[in-house]
Amino acid sequence: MEARKISDYWNFLVDRLDNFALWLVGRDELGLEVISGGWFTKKFSRYLVAATYFGDGYLWGLVGLSLILFGGQKGRNYVLIGLAISIINIAVFRLIKTIMERPRPVTLRSRPLKFRMIDDFAFPSGHATVAFGIAYLIASAYSGLWWAWTGAYLASLLISLSRIFVREHYPSDVIGGAIIGTLVACMLLPVFSGLVF
Repeated sequence: MEARKISDYWNFLVDRLDNFALWLVGRDELGLEVISGGWFTKKFSRYLVAATYFGDGYLWGLVGLSLILFGGQKGRNYVLIGLAISIINIAVFRLIKTIMERPRPVTLRSRPLKFRMIDDFAFPSGHATVAFGIAYLIASAYSGLWWAWTGAYLASLLISLSRIFVREHYPSDVIGGAIIGTLVACMLLPVFSGLVF
């Protein structure tokens, strides 16, 4: 009789988890449609497309180059740390994508891809993972420069929003990427700072 109760409880939990997953997928679909097809984002589509390309690494490369040229030894050290954190974030999100195998929204629809696709899987967003990892580093390293860390987080948010706009990611993909990138940077920044400084 005890085994039956455990089995019933387990089935109840699995059923609840399935219902929650279906609810979450519905919210993801709704968020995708609102962001990729909304009047507000269409009005700023040119900027969102630019943000998705800057998120390919160009923006962070310019930030790194500026720190190398004008940031002194501290800036050069943080460029090395940022590069190391970004490489590890790339490895982490690639591994998770391979495990999760979540299809991108554009592969689930008959709609053509608006711009281009980097790889086959959506979760987590690599752009968001790297962007928020770098933003965390900038906020930690330059906490006294409110404009630097505010700009880094706003750029990360815009890059993440652009990934939904071009229908390469669901909202949960970029939220997951932002969390993963921040956690990896949070764990590794003290380690790399101890090695470099």
